[in-house]
Amino acid sequence: MKELMGWVRSIAFAIVFALVLGIFVFQPYKVDGHSMDPTLQDQQRIYVSKLSHTFSYLPDYGDIVVIDSRVERKRSLVDDVVSHPLVALVTGKADDDHSMYVKRVIGKPGDVLEFKDNQVYRNGTVLNEPYIKETMEYVSDGKVTVPANHIFVMGDNRNHSTDSREIGFIPLDHIMGTMIQNPFTSEEK
Repeated sequence: MKELMGWVRSIAFAIVFALVLGIFVFQPYKVDGHSMDPTLQDQQRIYVSKLSHTFSYLPDYGDIVVIDSRVERKRSLVDDVVSHPLVALVTGKADDDHSMYVKRVIGKPGDVLEFKDNQVYRNGTVLNEPYIKETMEYVSDGKVTVPANHIFVMGDNRNHSTDSREIGFIPLDHIMGTMIQNPFTSEEK
């Protein structure tokens, strides 16, 4: 009985450690769709540092981030726990709402963005974006200013991406993490 309890304690510790690691430090995600072509492919696994989410700091321009697209609702620690893959495995409930998107950071708080001449302008300067799939067909009248505590994100496949142009500005607490280089391949962001 003593040996069985030792095993139970070890397994419980491993589960708690995996949960803490996945919620606060590091988590794999799978790309769903083609909005990040050609940089990331559909069903590609990426690895995300959760430290930006844990410590609420801004990602850099050009960083690839995982966001919760449900910007109209508040997020809590319960959301982080429920969306953890280990919880889905144990409960048998996968996250089928497809609310997590993989996108690139284009604007930070205070930035003024314009979409004209088939290009993105940030604070009056056209962005050099060698990573996009093709010339962007989107244009918009006027300028948008990214509010405090939010970012503006877009997919690399601009003509086939649901991003901040449609869902709006992304609150900092909806940034789940920043993609890091895959330690098992030579891929870079």
